[in-house]
Amino acid sequence: MSLSRTYQGDEPVRLNKFMGQSGICSRREADALIAEGLVSVDGEVVTDAGRKLQPGQTLTLNARATAALAEGVTLMIHKPMGYVSGQPEPNKLPAVRLVTDNNRVGEGPTPADEVSLPPIGRLDEDSRGLLLLSSDGVVAKAVIGPESDLDKEYLVRVTGDITEKKLKILRHGLMLDGRQLRPAYVSRMESHRLKFVLREGRNRQIRRMCEMVDLEVVDLIRVRIGPLKLDNLPEGKWRMLTAEERAALVGGPISPG
Repeated sequence: MSLSRTYQGDEPVRLNKFMGQSGICSRREADALIAEGLVSVDGEVVTDAGRKLQPGQTLTLNARATAALAEGVTLMIHKPMGYVSGQPEPNKLPAVRLVTDNNRVGEGPTPADEVSLPPIGRLDEDSRGLLLLSSDGVVAKAVIGPESDLDKEYLVRVTGDITEKKLKILRHGLMLDGRQLRPAYVSRMESHRLKFVLREGRNRQIRRMCEMVDLEVVDLIRVRIGPLKLDNLPEGKWRMLTAEERAALVGGPISPG
């Protein structure tokens, strides 16, 4: 089955940008599909990725292209403490168990039990907040692939004496497992509450960072992954990602041109 989208913008836009903006695929995938002659504009096959789509024109992917892009399922869940993000050990509860009709927010079907929904990035059992579950390889690569540059935001409550010296060390001066950490954004929000923004996800990274400056984490919640925000999604609930959110993850902000 083919897939068609009509461009409703006011200015011409490159085909690969429009395909990313529409949530059809990543820009890199768009380039490959166009080069293979699987994309047409108003019925004319296009093989030039630089071709611009004019307002009102309709882009169509043929059946072969849509089969190749058969998208997986991606959802966000507000993981409570006590659930593990990945494959559980005996007597552990995996977060995917929360993906039920009763816990869904918004419309749409609940993924069938046989659909594999691995976590895209870890979130420790004793942490809570935004967790992505997905069978979409493009999303996984965008979030945790080696070239990913998406940042993740955490709100962290600690015990111990917070000083400017400790904050400076947390931002720039720590090593874990013999490797230098990338610079982190760390700011003080309240007397014992910190905000961390990281561009990496080492094992129990924030807790271990805090331990190294004599601070103990007593609560940790992830509130953002790149452009995706936890917002008011209740704890223990989940919802599907929209096409626009997927496009923002895999392609970044897009403007005509």
